[in-house]
Amino acid sequence: MLEKKVAAYDQELKEIGVIADTHIPSRGRFIPSKVFSLFQGVQLILHAGDLVDERVIEELQALAPVETVAGNMDSPELEQRHGKIKLIKAQNVTIGLTHGDLIGRRANPAQLMALFEPEEPQAVVFGHLHEPVSKLYQGTLCFNPGSALDPRRRSEPTCGRLLINGSVIQGEIIYL
Repeated sequence: MLEKKVAAYDQELKEIGVIADTHIPSRGRFIPSKVFSLFQGVQLILHAGDLVDERVIEELQALAPVETVAGNMDSPELEQRHGKIKLIKAQNVTIGLTHGDLIGRRANPAQLMALFEPEEPQAVVFGHLHEPVSKLYQGTLCFNPGSALDPRRRSEPTCGRLLINGSVIQGEIIYL
């Protein structure tokens, strides 16, 4: 079983920016400027893997703290630094973060949630598909922001936001 890294926050989270599959510089040279304006004022940014270049984190950190995991296109060094599975724990919520490549393109919500057992996060954020997904499974939000740079299967470039009210999380897909 892979090690789960844990990131703990002492505050209550209300709004989180979510992005994945940026693949910079191989699929695009930079994060679209609209992402920066959309993420203005978020308390945290989650990147669900396939950064390729760690400078993506540095750019996003100008807006808010960034938590990320490594994806299948990330170097072994990035994987060692960021891990493949992470739990984000705040006063009001627990969020699971993974790229999704550990279970493949046909990942189902049960497989995603199994990565975080015995924890029961209110949301599981993942990437890898390059397609947006926001659905509830047994009370847990399974959320994929799609890709802001390399969308697939007729989807448009997207990112996302998690809106948190108490311990309830809603996902919002944002079309760029």
